[in-house]
Amino acid sequence: MTVSGPGTPEPRPADPGASSVEQLRKDGNELFKCGDYEGALTAYTQALGLGATPQDQAILHRNRAACHLKLEDYDKAETEASKAIEKDGGDVKALYRRSQALEKLGRLDQAVLDLQRCVSLEPKNKVFQEALRNIAGQIQEKVGYMSSTDSKVEQMFQILLDPQEKGTEKKQKASQNLVVLAREDAGAEKIFRSNGVQLLQRLLDTGEPDLMLAALRTLVGICSEHQSRTVATLSVLGTRRVVSILGVENQAVSLAACHLLQVMFDALKEGVKKGFRGKEGAIIVDPARELKVLISNLLELLTEVGVSGQGRDSALTLLIKVVPRKSPKDPNNSLTLWVIDQGLKKILEVGGSVQDPPGELTVTANSRMSASILLSKLFDDLKCDAERENFHRLCENYIKSWFEGQGLAGKLRALQTVSCLLQGPCDAGNRALELSGVMESVIALCASEQEQEQLVAVEALIHAAGKARRASFITANGVSLLKDLYRRGEKDSIRIRALVGLCKLGSAGGTDFSMKQFAEGSTLKLAKQCRKWLCNDQIDAGTRRWAVEGLAYLTFDADVKEEFVEDEAALKALFQLSKSEERSVLFAVASALVNCTNSYDYEEPDPKMVELAKYAKQHVPEQHPKDKPSFVRARVKKLLAAGVVSAMTCMVKTESPVLTNSCRELLSRVFLALVEEFEDRGTVVAQGGGKALLPLALEGTDVGQTKAAQALAKLTITSNPEMTFPGERIYEVVRPLVSLLHLNCSGLQNFEALMALTNLAGISERLRQKILKERAVPMIEGYMFEEHEMIRRAATECMCNLAMSTEVQDLFEATGSDRLKLLVLYSGEDDELLRRAAAGGLAMLTSTRPSLCSRIPQVTTHWLEILQALLLSPNQELQHRGAVVVLNMVEASSEIASTLMESEMLEILSVLAKGKESPVMRAAAACLGKAVEYGLIIPSQDGK
Repeated sequence: MTVSGPGTPEPRPADPGASSVEQLRKDGNELFKCGDYEGALTAYTQALGLGATPQDQAILHRNRAACHLKLEDYDKAETEASKAIEKDGGDVKALYRRSQALEKLGRLDQAVLDLQRCVSLEPKNKVFQEALRNIAGQIQEKVGYMSSTDSKVEQMFQILLDPQEKGTEKKQKASQNLVVLAREDAGAEKIFRSNGVQLLQRLLDTGEPDLMLAALRTLVGICSEHQSRTVATLSVLGTRRVVSILGVENQAVSLAACHLLQVMFDALKEGVKKGFRGKEGAIIVDPARELKVLISNLLELLTEVGVSGQGRDSALTLLIKVVPRKSPKDPNNSLTLWVIDQGLKKILEVGGSVQDPPGELTVTANSRMSASILLSKLFDDLKCDAERENFHRLCENYIKSWFEGQGLAGKLRALQTVSCLLQGPCDAGNRALELSGVMESVIALCASEQEQEQLVAVEALIHAAGKARRASFITANGVSLLKDLYRRGEKDSIRIRALVGLCKLGSAGGTDFSMKQFAEGSTLKLAKQCRKWLCNDQIDAGTRRWAVEGLAYLTFDADVKEEFVEDEAALKALFQLSKSEERSVLFAVASALVNCTNSYDYEEPDPKMVELAKYAKQHVPEQHPKDKPSFVRARVKKLLAAGVVSAMTCMVKTESPVLTNSCRELLSRVFLALVEEFEDRGTVVAQGGGKALLPLALEGTDVGQTKAAQALAKLTITSNPEMTFPGERIYEVVRPLVSLLHLNCSGLQNFEALMALTNLAGISERLRQKILKERAVPMIEGYMFEEHEMIRRAATECMCNLAMSTEVQDLFEATGSDRLKLLVLYSGEDDELLRRAAAGGLAMLTSTRPSLCSRIPQVTTHWLEILQALLLSPNQELQHRGAVVVLNMVEASSEIASTLMESEMLEILSVLAKGKESPVMRAAAACLGKAVEYGLIIPSQDGK
């Protein structure tokens, strides 16, 4: 018996009683051969559901295993192969496929057992013998590695725990080696089995920052993507002990603990992904329970006195990442509901705390914003009105508990909490504003003589000003108060906040030039004062960020934009502030840049609809004359010259919850505006824009990811991708580009993605394989039928470059495929660029797959005319491609050569062969030479 390849499903004689099962299996086999592994998987699954016989089930399960191997889902491949083996223990094909899956999963000891069974069943099979030799070698290497690391681990811990080695270079090197060893799964397992967690606990107990860092980073390696080791680690160290490290004053240790907890959360949520399982399965755990224990400890940490502000921020960051659902498609939001019931008051307590003067809880400038973001994500994760009503009720009860009967200090705490809600789940904030006495207290406290009371009240007023329900109330009652505070206030901290409130109210018309809230020139004066405060480095960053908030609203006005981009000092100060520790400024900076570059969504109104609206006396938005494209392009160039790209690159790198998906979208919009002009793209690349765009294209809102992907496409089209995205980064570009091929994207985005993928496909086989793995080929083929000639041409060019891969060549060679016919027909189109792309693809395919040459005459009766037209084209490139196709056909078969020589092709080739020395002349001469060799023609006496 001969074993087919690991990825080849097997046919079987038809069973008359199960024709539908047999047909579905055949369909699956054909889909598999065409590279559609998902489709094949579906066909085999449907066949299994039709009451297949045990023998059919075994075949279908091992065919499904082959699909999963191709899709690199090795866990499922192992499962399917095991099901086939259950039906037939002597099924060598299923055994072989399971061994392949186990090898990929790193379970070499189990893989070798399957291979030994295969060899015993078929002793002469060379495939099995070679696979067994390879896997035996791998096992030997691993055994050698493990034995050599035994003594190393022991030595490292001896050095680290030796009090005599304190602060020595030897100790530092040992800690580094331990961390490096833990990064490899085999090394992490060795440390774990060598009583490593207990020893690492002793390092943590020393309290020395360097040793604590080494221990935490080693624990990251031990717990990474390994559920049982994570549970065992938490059991030894204690969940409370691990979480408490977040609260230490040393920032580096706190961040390392945050990273460890993130890894632990991922391991508990996802289970085991890595192959080397170690003690996996030995410990039975309930991941949901372990998650709740961790989250419960994080919630406790939020309100614990003595915890550092950095630690509190890290706890909020972890909760933001872990608690809400990743996708609305996931129906289970029970974790969110549990956190709201158990910890909402604790989150509100952080949101209602003040940084200066310090209260009971130590917080940073970013703590309240982080709390707002967490509250917003929890609220957005709720699925029904009853859940949202419960959220509102808990918030309102908390605010009332401080507002009523707690004196002035309680009122301030309540108002601070309302501000936090208005910055997060604004529906909850609006409900809180409507509580009896809240808005009146805000207005009253704005007039207080105490700076802290004024700060809290003015900030609440500013946040309330943007909310539709209260805007009219504030316009009627708050504008005069804000103006008075701005003009007469003695403290810059109060004046700047009052100014932001005025800016917010003054920008209510957005970009609509006809709806200005203030008198002509007022917004320019406000903006000038904002820029003055922004440039004053004597004012602390927390106060200066309010100046940026003001500009974020005022830059809706085109006159303000023009003055802002002309002010180099203000731009420099803005970019420096965006790189500072004041993370809460990021959204305001991004908003101001979106306004300056006009990268918000804007549709030109239909002139007929405008006339109709005027006739009906309806308001028609008007664009400012300085928002026309020429002004926007000039502003973009000034921002680039001021260093906007390097500032945005730093913003993208921010590891903070403040960099929300909405903020990412704003940055993506700005990047797309910056690369709009061809000549500006080099500057963007030189300042690190290509690197910054990748994370924006892979994470964020759908709109943000699409905008970033389009910016990547523009860079890939016009620059050398290997220089723009050096090293492994170039492979990360493929997925965002493929995402632009989806039908929900615009024609321009489809076109630019195809052009960019064409460039990448021409670089290397590895990149072509990456494009194939992202399943781009069916979409590219679809666009080859597109009506728009530029999209059709770009898709054909992309397919021409992809045809250098054997997998794509297999698709063209597949029985019943019309792909070859399309290329032949396109080679005869009027569009010269389309003809060039199609003819290039034909030349490539007929060179690598001679069998296709005999099929060209079968796909269309016009094939000869098309080839003759290529050879007679005045375009040298088209001539050369046509000549190569003809030469390949002549060399492939004497029958095809005979057909060609009996037509006008002989005369055309004779003329071309007598031309000047060129690739076309050489190809034509080679065709004639082959025809002579076949005896189809006789050379003339002069040898020409």
